[in-house]
Amino acid sequence: MNISQLGWNPFFNEHFNKLNNREFLPARVSLEHKDRYQIWCEQGEMMAEVSGRFRHEAQSRADFPVVGDWVAIASRLAENRATIHQLLPRKTIFSRKAILSGGMPDTGGKTDQQVLAANVDTVFLVSGLDGDYNVRRMERYMTVAWDSGARPVIVLNKVDLCPDIDDVIVEVQAIAFGVTILAISAFQNQGLETISQQLEAGKTAVFLGSSGVGKSTIINHLLGEERLKTKEVRAYDDRGRHTTTSREMLLLPSGGIVIDTPGLRELQLWDNETGLSRVFADIEELARHCRFRDCEHVNEPGCAVRTAINDGKLDAKRFENYLKMKKELRYLESRKDIKAQRQTEREFTRRIHKMLKEREDLKKKGLI
Repeated sequence: MNISQLGWNPFFNEHFNKLNNREFLPARVSLEHKDRYQIWCEQGEMMAEVSGRFRHEAQSRADFPVVGDWVAIASRLAENRATIHQLLPRKTIFSRKAILSGGMPDTGGKTDQQVLAANVDTVFLVSGLDGDYNVRRMERYMTVAWDSGARPVIVLNKVDLCPDIDDVIVEVQAIAFGVTILAISAFQNQGLETISQQLEAGKTAVFLGSSGVGKSTIINHLLGEERLKTKEVRAYDDRGRHTTTSREMLLLPSGGIVIDTPGLRELQLWDNETGLSRVFADIEELARHCRFRDCEHVNEPGCAVRTAINDGKLDAKRFENYLKMKKELRYLESRKDIKAQRQTEREFTRRIHKMLKEREDLKKKGLI
């Protein structure tokens, strides 16, 4: 297996060479099984575990490999197993605020990052044109996609169930500045070639969306076989039943690479406001024309944002969603600052204890 087919490029090669260890081989994580990983490398496919040192030095779950990551391994070919010693820097990273077991968001004092996929070039944001369609959620998905460093593409699936598709596309275009929009029907094999046109050999794409929007059906078409399990959505609420239960990387016959993901019920923001500014560029441009630089867009005189809302040029619900996500990010940043401060305090305490222990050892030896 040629690693260039797996997405290896000069970026990863440069960082791998810095390790300067001839015993290491580059490999890519294709599937995660709790504390074990399925990896691909030039020797083929094998199972791997992180080394004891790797586990000891990791400070959070985000420091462990995820699907799409490139790692440095030492292989045991006779056993078809390997040990992961290093995680190579991620070129792009798709993250969200951690979700606790059971699908509940972490609303307590702990604030952690959950990495969903790494080293992705294109993010297909799939929305079903049935009960799943929600333009406000789409704004959130695009924000996270832009923050990841990857290129978002919006996929509107199930056009066969949407009598007013032209109106929907116009609505999406109004919030997706410069983002490619594809309208398809995976069930009827309509428009699926437009997705293939977005994929390149050696490039990686991830499919994200709620359960039942048709991600696995689309990927099965790209694979040319029914490899991924699919189920119909529930008729009474158009909600999908979870078929995909883990993230998995797959090689396409065309040479592209795709990552299938479980349906997302929660997508809480994690990164800074870069993606937010890109998705809501129209609002931030209006804000620059407000009379006061610190305008809160409530009832201040000369507020360009409120004027646009009153004139019908800006959707009030879009503005409310922008404020909601902006507030969410600011709260998250404050939690990150607290976490970083506590980490610094812990490291300082460990260093003091180490120094005191070393001093005590020198005293016992009569050296001081």
